[in-house]
Amino acid sequence: MAKKSNISYSEAMAEIETILSQLQSEKCDIESLAERVKRASTLIELCRTKLRKAESDVEKLFE
Repeated sequence: MAKKSNISYSEAMAEIETILSQLQSEKCDIESLAERVKRASTLIELCRTKLRKAESDVEKLFE
């Protein structure tokens, strides 16, 4: 899992989808489960932040 500090929304979503696929495949060992869940949580928060910023930018355009 690449742990870039500044990744795009689409890169983050792709990584989240990969993590979900790994978790659903039952090939995920218990040792890496917590790490994958933590990474997914971090990526989800990153996506939320990017969406909030985009929403704010769009609202500013219409003011």
